[in-house]
Amino acid sequence: MQYEAKYITADIKLSCYQDKFFKSDILFEHHMLIWFLSGETKIIRTEGTYFFKQGDIFLIPRNQLATIINYPKDGLPHKTVVMHLTSDWLRNYYNKIEPKRQSGEGNRILHYSNHPLLESCLSSLIPYFDMEELPAGLADLKITEAVTILRSIDTGIDTILSNFEEPGKIDLAAYMERNFMFNLPLEKFGYLTGRSLTAFKRDFKKIYASTPQRWLTKKRLELAHYQLVEKKKKPIDVCYEVGFENLSHFSFAFKKQFGYAPTELVFDVRSAQ
Repeated sequence: MQYEAKYITADIKLSCYQDKFFKSDILFEHHMLIWFLSGETKIIRTEGTYFFKQGDIFLIPRNQLATIINYPKDGLPHKTVVMHLTSDWLRNYYNKIEPKRQSGEGNRILHYSNHPLLESCLSSLIPYFDMEELPAGLADLKITEAVTILRSIDTGIDTILSNFEEPGKIDLAAYMERNFMFNLPLEKFGYLTGRSLTAFKRDFKKIYASTPQRWLTKKRLELAHYQLVEKKKKPIDVCYEVGFENLSHFSFAFKKQFGYAPTELVFDVRSAQ
């Protein structure tokens, strides 16, 4: 993978992937405001799949699981401007103003449809990525500008940005049934369900009478089988969407579980049509 990143600060970067695609399962530690310069991204969440392309601007809330697949497009690399809105920065910001909170869901990806104010704010960052010395306080000013614009165009954004709660102990089984396709370390699953790693493994064993690794593999392969047969998806797409890191490992595990390779199943399904 040929990857390049240029930084104004640790919280503002220009990200560029040159290869065919890049896939990652991610837990976002900070809110991320992203502006697409070129390429495409598929973001798989429990509530659905999102597709973003050149010109799109969107915000991914923190502490959310997602599978990210980045693609070059039309001979151009996958290139984005990324701004992290950290909890420390936002706490300081909201200490000075009164947030306008609303009831509603706070874990969806928010799409701002090429909004001209946000695009102007983010595009103004481009020249700074090639400068060796930057004006003092520039990053803080630009993040303040971006958040101010977000608050003016999205009346519900304070509900997300001013929420600093960490995950509490929740129903482990319900959470895992919704999120098993995300290939994260068990420590992260423990954190998101409000448990230490030891407590997570203990509670998991009580519920499923299995280790997390075995249960996760079985669930992912069952989902893969369904996607191949019912949704008529390609093995290469299914592989990454259900939590495997490469096609060869997926094919080996699938054949071990079901007795035939994913490609054989696809061929059989097409022959029966």
